[in-house]
Amino acid sequence: MPVGVAAARSYPPAVTVERMAERIRTQARACQALGSPFYAVLLQLVADDVLADGPAAAVLAGHEDDPGPSALALRMMGTVHRLVLSGEAPDLAAHYPSAGGDGDPRAAWSILRGLLRSEPLRIAAGLVDAPQTNEVGRAAVLLGALARVLEPEPMPVRLWEIGCSGGLNLRADRFRYRSADGGVWGPMSPVELDPAWTNRPTPARVSVRVVERVGGDLAPVDPATDEGAIRLASYVWPDQAERMRRLRGAILVAREHPATLVRASAAAFLDDLKPADGALTVLWHSVMWQYLPADEQRRVRAAIDRIGSEATDSAPFAHIAFEPRRLTPAGRYRFLAAVRTWPGGAERIVGEAPAHGIPVTWGEPAPDEPRADGPSRQE
Repeated sequence: MPVGVAAARSYPPAVTVERMAERIRTQARACQALGSPFYAVLLQLVADDVLADGPAAAVLAGHEDDPGPSALALRMMGTVHRLVLSGEAPDLAAHYPSAGGDGDPRAAWSILRGLLRSEPLRIAAGLVDAPQTNEVGRAAVLLGALARVLEPEPMPVRLWEIGCSGGLNLRADRFRYRSADGGVWGPMSPVELDPAWTNRPTPARVSVRVVERVGGDLAPVDPATDEGAIRLASYVWPDQAERMRRLRGAILVAREHPATLVRASAAAFLDDLKPADGALTVLWHSVMWQYLPADEQRRVRAAIDRIGSEATDSAPFAHIAFEPRRLTPAGRYRFLAAVRTWPGGAERIVGEAPAHGIPVTWGEPAPDEPRADGPSRQE
């Protein structure tokens, strides 16, 4: 999705560079907290290089005012990872676990720094794209929330997604889920999320029958192509083998179960969406809201309200979101599953999960904690 950049600088250049370096360090701390020590070390070294006016500073020039949620560091690292996975950076691949390398981030840095110096324009060109993470673990949140919506009255589902990337989570009903309390849901699948849930989302095993799968994105990725598969994999952190395994399994599922992907902004994608008799129309999204400019967010909210106003008992509508948000103004960001259903339109928080989606704890979230800076808004 589009990445917002401040319209004008109001600080001296040295201050904005320092601020950019600190945002890179924030992402490094997030990677450490979320299980990627490889990126944690590499990004600290990138931040040092920015402050030293090294090749990383040249590549990132012009992005000093990019806001933290735009994930500048992940955009750069995803571009580099794509070169590694495509075989175009074999020396660097020798240190990337995702390419069979030794996982030594300091050895990787000396080569990465040379790549930033020799290919600055190519890597800088990748900064225009938001991370196409399409994290498969988040399907546990989306599918479980959908099961809760369907539990009172199962209906065929028309499934739409904004910020869909490769549309992998549009196939969430084709994955297998295990709950820590013993439940199993879903068909045999190359994707098995275990544990997907700490507790089952519903007491009953709800039938989810998806009859339409449509995703919108500014730059949708076709997972059926080798190029698309590499692009999706490039945004998975290199030392997170389980995330990579889930992604590659989901690509296999996507090739068996087609979905329609549309190149459009989030708001434009929703222009023609209306509820349909005899089906539950669902719009869902996960960890993409932060990439939308404020005006686009307002337009999407208005579109959701418009679709909801057209819903009836025979043509209901549900909006499912898994996004970082605060329960109170002074609280910290938490990754919460929120559901709104129409007719009615009342919102309820139905669960909470880590940033990458598993395991999900279903039920009303615990009371908020005092706000603290941390990794909660990072991919």
